[in-house]
Amino acid sequence: MDRITGWRLFVRATESGSFSKAARDLNLTQPTVTKHVAALESQLGARLLSRNTRGLSLTEVGALYYDKCKEILERIEEADGIANASRDQVRGTLRIGTSVAFGRRVITPLTLEFMKRHPQLRIDLSFEDTYVDLVARGIDVAIRMGKLADSSLGARYLGTNPWVMVATPAYLKKHGTPRAPSDLTRHNVLIYSTVLGDDRLHFVRGGQRPLNVAVQGSLRANNLSAILHAVHAHMGLAALPWYVAGQSIAAGKVVAVLDEYTLPAQEIHAVYASPRQVPAKETALIAYLQDFFQGEWWRRKA
Repeated sequence: MDRITGWRLFVRATESGSFSKAARDLNLTQPTVTKHVAALESQLGARLLSRNTRGLSLTEVGALYYDKCKEILERIEEADGIANASRDQVRGTLRIGTSVAFGRRVITPLTLEFMKRHPQLRIDLSFEDTYVDLVARGIDVAIRMGKLADSSLGARYLGTNPWVMVATPAYLKKHGTPRAPSDLTRHNVLIYSTVLGDDRLHFVRGGQRPLNVAVQGSLRANNLSAILHAVHAHMGLAALPWYVAGQSIAAGKVVAVLDEYTLPAQEIHAVYASPRQVPAKETALIAYLQDFFQGEWWRRKA
């Protein structure tokens, strides 16, 4: 028998004065209530209630036991209330994991705005370009790029991260503007090694077959800011995420090239430890991010 259920039925029977009233209050049958209380008495080896034609009355032991059961049940309800409040309210500490560049340029300003909307929330931001074990590191929500591997983690699709080919006007004036992806073989292409590990660029134009172009250049780096800095220094062309290159394009420092072609966009996902019983703070953050990443988010400010 479930001990807590037995306590609840015993307390309700005591307070209502009969098994039938307790059964009606709890939407159970009278035999069910009687059976549970009898089982509780059997486990204790003591009679808790005296049965007579006028109803139920507590024995001496039953009166002491009733007081303790009532106290325990009130504590359980209090604990449940704390858990429910925590689940339903956006409060407490929320630990977010993200990559370095995306985190600094996109997630950080979004997080600050999210915190303004939820002043009872504390944020712990973690920046790493490698995937980490969410459970081991205590991360509540991780923002990840690319297709996800099958796992027991929960995940929500947020949007896409498009890329663009850029160079400075000075570089293009000196070396010429590529008109087709194949022209890149004659240019110095700066490589972001974290994504372009094989030094190949993949282009699509309309419904045509994808074009794969092997490129080479004088600089490889696993940091997007370093690649953008090299582009600003007129060293070559580079494929960069729009969120990295967008401000420089808007300011005229660099221009988009091969804009009739499309580079593959990465999927953006929010990943969390379990797909079941997701806390309100995580659900609220994910909904906020989904709203932001709709449409051409990279052209908007966070």
